[in-house]
Amino acid sequence: MKTFLEYVAEDLISKYGTDLAHTAVVFPNKRASLFLNEHLVRIAGKPIWSPAYITISDLFRQHSQLVAGDSIKLICDLYKTYIEVTRSDETLDHFYGWGQVMLADFDDLDKNMADASKVFCNVRDLHELDNVSYLTDDQVESLRQFFSNFSEDKNTELKQKFLKLWSRLYDIYRLYNERLASQGLAYEGALYRQVVSNHDVHFEYDRYVFVGFNVLQQVEQQLFTRLQKEGKAKFYWDFDDYYINTEAGHYISTYLHYFPNELKLTYGDIYRNFCRKKNITFASATTEDIQARYVSHWMDNVERIADGRETAVVMCDESLLQSVILSIPDTVNSVNVTTGYPLAHTHFASLLDDIAAQHTEKFTNVQLLDWAIALLKVMAEGQVGIHGDEANDDNENQLIAEALFRTYTVVNRLSELVKSGDLIVDLRTLMRLYSEIVRATSIPFHGEPIVGVQIMGVLETRNIDFRHLLILSCNEGNMPKGVNDTSFIPYSVRKAYGLTTIDNKVAIYAYYFYRLLQRAEDITILYNNAADMTSTGEMSRFMLQMLVESGHDIKRVNLSLPQVATVIPSSDAGKDDEVMRRLHRRFDKTLNSGQRTALFTPSSINIYRSCPKKFYYRYVAAIAEPEDDIDDGTIDAPTFGDIFHNAAQTIYERIISAYGSTITKETLQKLLKDDDYIRGVINDLMHPVNGIQLINASVIFTYIKQLIRIDLRLAPFTIIGLEKDVSKTITIDTPRGKVVTTIGGRIDRLDCVLCDDGLQRIRVVDYKTGSNDKIKDSYILQAFTYSLLVDESHTLNPGKLQVSPALLYIQHAAGENFDPTIIYEKKKVSDISEYRETFTESIHETISEIFNPDVPFNCTTDTKECAYCPYCPLCGGARG
Repeated sequence: MKTFLEYVAEDLISKYGTDLAHTAVVFPNKRASLFLNEHLVRIAGKPIWSPAYITISDLFRQHSQLVAGDSIKLICDLYKTYIEVTRSDETLDHFYGWGQVMLADFDDLDKNMADASKVFCNVRDLHELDNVSYLTDDQVESLRQFFSNFSEDKNTELKQKFLKLWSRLYDIYRLYNERLASQGLAYEGALYRQVVSNHDVHFEYDRYVFVGFNVLQQVEQQLFTRLQKEGKAKFYWDFDDYYINTEAGHYISTYLHYFPNELKLTYGDIYRNFCRKKNITFASATTEDIQARYVSHWMDNVERIADGRETAVVMCDESLLQSVILSIPDTVNSVNVTTGYPLAHTHFASLLDDIAAQHTEKFTNVQLLDWAIALLKVMAEGQVGIHGDEANDDNENQLIAEALFRTYTVVNRLSELVKSGDLIVDLRTLMRLYSEIVRATSIPFHGEPIVGVQIMGVLETRNIDFRHLLILSCNEGNMPKGVNDTSFIPYSVRKAYGLTTIDNKVAIYAYYFYRLLQRAEDITILYNNAADMTSTGEMSRFMLQMLVESGHDIKRVNLSLPQVATVIPSSDAGKDDEVMRRLHRRFDKTLNSGQRTALFTPSSINIYRSCPKKFYYRYVAAIAEPEDDIDDGTIDAPTFGDIFHNAAQTIYERIISAYGSTITKETLQKLLKDDDYIRGVINDLMHPVNGIQLINASVIFTYIKQLIRIDLRLAPFTIIGLEKDVSKTITIDTPRGKVVTTIGGRIDRLDCVLCDDGLQRIRVVDYKTGSNDKIKDSYILQAFTYSLLVDESHTLNPGKLQVSPALLYIQHAAGENFDPTIIYEKKKVSDISEYRETFTESIHETISEIFNPDVPFNCTTDTKECAYCPYCPLCGGARG
């Protein structure tokens, strides 16, 4: 296999010889330079004067007197400009999210050299002529929060507030750039624009070689054109016949007319890359964990291991990193990981959260940050290890030192901004910003970059070719990566002025995908076929396109756990090393970056308490419960409950979208009279086609009406969230050290009500469609867990109101004095904080026991638990 960079190296040596000291090679990213440099040395066969290697971002920044500001500083200055121009009383806390959208619009506008005065003028005119019907319900709801109170008529007051802001966008844009420039700062797009607009800029190298670019923005095209006119620019494009004829390929096809390709490959060379014979397999899996574990199976191949750096595992979802690393077999001697270790999964990342949670009343923001900085310095001096002791080896020492340093850098930067007066926010927003920065920060792995099997994210693959490819999580939403059109500027205006649209974003990822595959010979692509709150369960559109158009014989397989498990789950209840390894990989957050999987839910804790062996089969051995193959058209109890939950969620979300989060008596009375509307919501969710399903639909209709009547007695009240995910990172002491994991789940409804005692309380409501003959301990555990998480949350409970758990049994709620508040030990639970200490201790003890290697996963002795257990055939159970 001859790689693209080998072609480039040969061409450079043949045209310019071995003295490349006055040549700058410009890449989209840094990584490819290492590979090109090695090819140049090998092909030259003697010492050479290497070229300078720079990224396109470096090239722009080197030729500007301005410095790109950090994201928080940029938003803070944008807020100041916004307040000056609009005279709004909006707080920075509320502005921050929309400020990010506004800044992204400004950045895109400058990178595409658009005339801001005309763009924003057209935006204003468009809305003077039109209505706001093109907005989605989600966009309208987001704007409600941004503009706070407005009338129910979307086309009057809301429209006016749009116009009030958008008519000033050009003023904000102009004055914001002036504010930044006076400080020697700029956002990236403004900096790029300043460089290409400055005709006095001198480019020092004799030639600039642009390698492997694809979709170009206007600033890049103008820079290329200028250097080309000066006789300094050379271009190397990487594409093949298949890609160039796709819809996305027209971009490069157009560029070739203006920036000719230095590589004079024959049609056959280009054509055969993608269309020559390849071994391609598409594999579906039901979980991300199965995909990660498949890495071990895929690498059980001598050729893939022997080919070293020509073998790559590419993660479309980089949260799989830790699971992938754990799945690399011992037979692989050399591995290079290009994706960094997430700072968010170190103990130090949660430091500020822990301090804030415990000492909110004692600090202001400045004191909180100063206290955290002082503590980090003490920890750095003592080099405290991950488990509270001295680090065990050099690698662990290095990770600890890096994590400490990067956490210190983040906290210190926030402190500087707060003290300078740039960042004036409440504690909740400060913590949100801190979390955002931490999530975006990673700790690089150290190693030899061009040796061994490559573990990479999609962006790191640019310009690099592989013979063997395993691509993980290639789902729609990951490939292309979560493209969206969030913007103040409508699509039609963006399109007219050449700004970035969804089409451009999709085209970029199409290039990454097809270029990566074009020279590969051994290709396996995995995707998750199970839909959940983070995945649609659909393969990428690019995979579908290959199935239809590529002409390749693509093998389709489905991965089930026994196919990919390196060890068949044992029925032995003991916790040997393999069982402990699986347990940590499933629940230890430092080893599992996917927070939705490194999660203890009340359900999993209840299962362990009822039968440790069942917990083992389900969560450790990961043996799925068998599904009933008989489809008689009936609806089981869980499905019935899901439909009720979804119907209630849909109805109340539409109310919130139309009227706001405060639910009034008038709204509910109107809803109670509209039976056709309620039935329509239910029918859309379950599509009843037979008599049994129609009966079920009728029962759900009755329950929804009952829920509305219950809420009518309660109104007015405020809904904080529906089907709301809550979680918290916790550290558990175990016999083998500390374990960092997450506890949480999904709340049916979170609302704020005025109670009979005159106090406002937040209720954590759990809908129940079954009988209340016996309130199960599992229900109480779930309600208490969620209530405690809400009680401690700065986001969900900023006012520190009392939080109360409620079990709302729809069937039994007809009485006028019905109160769903949980009665625990003969006392109504009006304030969950009273139970925090004993309840939290109980949870920690259970999780600690789960991680105790000396406590086996024994089977329950209660025959009632075994009666309907799907795992009984594996162990015999108490009934055996």
